[in-house]
Amino acid sequence: MKKKLFKSLMRTVPVVMMGMCLFSCEKLLEAEPDKALEQDQFYQDKFDADAAVIGLYGKFLGLAEHYVVLNELRADLLEVTPAAGEDMVQLSQHTVTSENSYANPRPFYELIVNCNDILTNFDRMLAESKMLQADYNERNSDVTSLRSWLYLQLAIHYGNIPYITDPLAKINDVSDLSRFPVLSLDQVIKELIKEMEALPYKEQYSELNTLNRVIDGYNTQKFFINKRVLMGDLYLWNGDYRKAAEQYKTVMEMPTGVDIFDSYKIKYADVTRHEDLSVGYVRYADQDVYSLIDNNTQGWKSMFIRDQDNLFNSEWIWSLPFDNRFQQKTPFVKLFSNVGGDYLVRPTEHAIEMWESQVQRNGFPWDQRGRWSWSRQAGQPVVMKHIYNFDPVNPLQTNGKWFLYRTALLHLRFAEAANRDNQHKIAWALLNNGRLAYNDPGISDVRQEYDTFQPFPYDFAFRSSNTPYFRDNWHRSDGIRGRANLEFLTIPEDISSQDSLLYIEGKIIEEAALELAYEGNRWGDLVRVALHRNDPAFLADKIYAKLQKSGNPAADATREKLMNPSNWFLPFRWE
Repeated sequence: MKKKLFKSLMRTVPVVMMGMCLFSCEKLLEAEPDKALEQDQFYQDKFDADAAVIGLYGKFLGLAEHYVVLNELRADLLEVTPAAGEDMVQLSQHTVTSENSYANPRPFYELIVNCNDILTNFDRMLAESKMLQADYNERNSDVTSLRSWLYLQLAIHYGNIPYITDPLAKINDVSDLSRFPVLSLDQVIKELIKEMEALPYKEQYSELNTLNRVIDGYNTQKFFINKRVLMGDLYLWNGDYRKAAEQYKTVMEMPTGVDIFDSYKIKYADVTRHEDLSVGYVRYADQDVYSLIDNNTQGWKSMFIRDQDNLFNSEWIWSLPFDNRFQQKTPFVKLFSNVGGDYLVRPTEHAIEMWESQVQRNGFPWDQRGRWSWSRQAGQPVVMKHIYNFDPVNPLQTNGKWFLYRTALLHLRFAEAANRDNQHKIAWALLNNGRLAYNDPGISDVRQEYDTFQPFPYDFAFRSSNTPYFRDNWHRSDGIRGRANLEFLTIPEDISSQDSLLYIEGKIIEEAALELAYEGNRWGDLVRVALHRNDPAFLADKIYAKLQKSGNPAADATREKLMNPSNWFLPFRWE
């Protein structure tokens, strides 16, 4: 293995990851920069293994733009600006040809081939006693999980894909599809479930692991994929709803070093100190629009801006930083900003109308999350979530973060799984008003109120009492809409059981749009739910709404095209 991995480590890993390498891999840094580092020289101990993992994630950062563009521009909340090229126009309008650069899956497969190579060398290190079994288990499981995530993304976008675990395969071998099994989306998901279930280690890196560090205020555990949320997502795609809920609930209760009442919970507003991630107003002044808590360290917007403090760690499960000091440059300024960027994509009118049609509990007729997710800059609608840390006065300071998985997504996915598992009330509670869904005025015994009285994974207790004094772990739970200060939804009284399932599911996916827009989840959500319903119109109607509201004359033809699920996938073009 050539020194390319080491060069990747030096050139593409954020400063905090470099700090980890400096901490534990001094001998790597002593290597002469122009000499090849051969395979048998590199993989000598667990610190070399750490460097390989860090280098892999450094290269993984290069997928951030691809990930967001594919998952958001193909869906209904993002569209192109006049500055976008033809490739992006085709993605947005679902007219992708085989010449489109986004039809080339090579960036994903380059990482997959790297994963295969690393996993093979980890096997060799274990066999040669260069790494202990426990150290092997954690690193092998991490790299295997990242590879599984990559394959899931490929399958969502391309449908039928070559599945390659052969360590001898080179990147250009992928062009010869006859050499490897080609699996459908359903087959890929089943194969990935087998891979994930067979992992020797399913938790985050252990406390004493050399990859688990706090450096310059960063908890490095947030850099690495969370295996259990990936397993939950795979089970959800596969229709194994109870298993999905079990994985999600395990993460909800995972120790993170943050207050257990807040960690991976949707916490109600702190009306006195406003140390929260909610949509809130100054106490007793919530009828004054100017009393909105709107700054970089308090409230919902701050989760996209703040440093990695306790509130950040309570929300973000997987997030990777960009740092310009080590030639790391966020791609999102180029995509979204109209000052200092190329302004290639913008929010759709369809998305803006969704946010503006909501009503807050103080009567304000809009969803404030929308006004923080995008804003009008110089008369143009601009997606803001990814570029709050960008200062046009200092255009070279292109720091940022790639947001991959957070608590709100975890809760919405749990709600989707629970609802499909006929646990409608708990799904509705997590979506809507949290603990208040279990407020029964007829119960006076504090030990009997605010409790689901269900077995795992549906065992939620929301109780809080001063006499006797106790606090259940979920007593601060406010639901997704509760935290957003929105009016609570109601289920029509005359709705049937099956219609209730579909109604709640529709509201969950709608809320996911309002809460998670532009974070890279939307296309997968539409595809998964449309498949589970066996209803292509669920997806096609939303793309139609996007195009129709933007005045695109091809809206009707695009809807008709997307009524055929085979047209949901990109052509697989190798280059």
